[in-house]
Parts: sequence; C-alpha cells; structure tokens
Amino acid sequence: MINKPKYKIARRLGAGLFEKTQSQKFALREGRRKETRERPRARSEFALQLLEKQKARYNYGVGERQFRKYVKEALAKKGAKTDESLYERLETRLDNVVYRLRLAPTRQAARQTVSHGHITVNDVRVTIPSYNVKVGDKIKIREASAKKIIFANLADRLKDSQSPSWLSFDPEKRSGEVQGKPKLIKSELLFDIAAILEFYRR
Repeated sequence: MINKPKYKIARRLGAGLFEKTQSQKFALREGRRKETRERPRARSEFALQLLEKQKARYNYGVGERQFRKYVKEALAKKGAKTDESLYERLETRLDNVVYRLRLAPTRQAARQTVSHGHITVNDVRVTIPSYNVKVGDKIKIREASAKKIIFANLADRLKDSQSPSWLSFDPEKRSGEVQGKPKLIKSELLFDIAAILEFYRR
C-alpha cells in the first residue's frame, strides 16, 4: 500500500500516475516550477530503470516486496513472454479489476472497497486486494453493501465509462465478468516494462 504524498510522488515520477495530479492546475504549477529549476543532471541507466519500477509500483499501489514477487514469478514462468506475464499479474489483481470496472473511482478507493468486504468473486466475499482473478470469475458488489454511501454516485460514474475488452459489465446487476486475459499494449503504459525487467535481472 502506498502512503506517501501523491503530489510529491507525481512531481518525481510523472503527473499521470494519480487521478488527482492529472489536473490542469497541477500541470501549470509544475510548469512554473520547471522554469525556475536548474537543468537536471543526466541519469544513469540504473537510475532510469529504478524510476520506471517506481512508476509501475505507484500506478498499481503495490509494495516493493509484492512487486518483486510478481517480477520473479514472471521471470520464472515458462512458455510465456515475461513482460506479458508481469502485466497480466498486475492487471488481474482484484483491486485493479474493481477499478477497471469503475466500481471505484481510483485504485486506492478500489483497494479500500475490497478490504472492507464490499466485493464478491463468484458470490464469495473477498477482502484481499491482491487476489488474482481468473477467466470466468464474476465480480460484483455485495448485496449488503449496495446501498453504502461509497456507491451513491455509481450510476453517474458508469454512464460514460467503458470496461477493457477482457472484462464485461452489466450495469443493472452491477456485476462484471473476466472474459479473457489483459493484452499488453506498451504504448498505453505509463512506464517502461522492459526497463523494469532489466532492473530485476541485475
């Protein structure tokens, strides 16, 4: 779980990491800061790889120990591309799936939603944000939690939202299903996944 101030992290790693730092106000303030800042020093290859690793960690809200575990599993997996395996493991975390289905406005909120027991997988209550969902799993809001204040604006949030192709969602039932595996499109990532794998191969 990431507890550091988001603005400080975003200034170092990039504004796109968090919803609250994607605003025009933040961009303008950062523009003024850069104008008064001295020219930054060139970074080593190790420093750049470390930066990409931190971007991925903060983007998904994963601690260092757990992230390292995901990478080791991806590196050890036979018959699959390492980068795709790592991406798939990050995307299929239950808290990320809840966020992708727009049942929560941010990944942090999705993590709390799962931890507080508001989500079921195949009609079984799950409170572990890192729970790994599989193809065919059905994710929905627990009936006893449906009227909670955290879901008060859910209908408005779902109006213009669109789930990834590997997920389907039924707004009426407030239920989603994992229909396939997430597909890695490197151009859409906020971080360089190849650099991350090189960092851990050292």
